[in-house]
Amino acid sequence: MQDFNQNSYNAYDNNGHGLNRINYYSMLGLHPSATPIEIRRAYRHLSKEYHPDTTELPAAVAHTKFQELNQAYAILSNPTRRLLHDQSIGYSRVRVMQAPPPQVNGKWESKSAYLDPIDRPLSAGEIFMLLLLMGCFALCIGLVLLVAASRGEFSVTH
Repeated sequence: MQDFNQNSYNAYDNNGHGLNRINYYSMLGLHPSATPIEIRRAYRHLSKEYHPDTTELPAAVAHTKFQELNQAYAILSNPTRRLLHDQSIGYSRVRVMQAPPPQVNGKWESKSAYLDPIDRPLSAGEIFMLLLLMGCFALCIGLVLLVAASRGEFSVTH
């Protein structure tokens, strides 16, 4: 199980004074460059471990850890809150040129070659549906032109 005692991030203000800030990424065992899918997977995995009804931890400890986990997911699943959190821990997506390589036995390993569910090739079924929709659209346009021509509102020879 993940140890929530290591969830702080030591940052420094402009005067060099240490700041102790909560790092929600480390609570979930993720790198700040994690995708929303990876965040959701980590949250679901840990929520099963720390749910007060399913864990072997004492009820008070389990309840506290589960609340911390919910807080981390609430922040990281909201893009605006996540950006503010990234700024508070000193992480900037602008400076990152590429995602870190997946760890061999770590939690950063992705099950998909695609970082975004939208950024992937279309499946055969999706291509078929697009062709079917385009055919229906062309048929509808043809029907409109045919009805207009039969009413005399449109003529092919202008």
